[in-house]
Amino acid sequence: MIVAQQVSTAAAAAIWSRVETGLGAVTPDNVLAAEDAVLRSFGLSSQKARYIRAIAEAHASGAADFDALPSYPDEEAIARLVGIKGVGRWTAELYLLFCEGRIDAFPAGDLALQEGLRIAEGAELRLNEKGLYARAEAWRPYRGVAAHLLWAYYRVMKKGGAAPLEEKAR
Repeated sequence: MIVAQQVSTAAAAAIWSRVETGLGAVTPDNVLAAEDAVLRSFGLSSQKARYIRAIAEAHASGAADFDALPSYPDEEAIARLVGIKGVGRWTAELYLLFCEGRIDAFPAGDLALQEGLRIAEGAELRLNEKGLYARAEAWRPYRGVAAHLLWAYYRVMKKGGAAPLEEKAR
């Protein structure tokens, strides 16, 4: 999730592939053993290399207990993750959604979600993060499901095709 911050999905996938290939297994020990120059050689910026190292250090030191994280309510889990250098709310919410399968996690700061809703509603302007959080309140406790639907819709519309339901109607 750190790798995917502020880059395209394709760029993040390419960088992550190099990280996996270069480190073998992506583990806290392997991250901590790698020199910063090695991490940067995979395509990570200096800042992202520091953030990834901070996550590995938090795990290795016990400062971040990823095994206990599922037992915390969403907001507490987010707060614990955001306490790690480099982990913001968007990253924490993505972690809860994708890695823990929490169905109410909703990363409203995600531009694709904002744009997906804008396109779906035919609006001229997209909602900002605060506005999208407010809109998503109506979708509780399934905001994560809504996120997946909006991402899928955004991908279809970005490719220039009709949404699946629009195709069936033709």
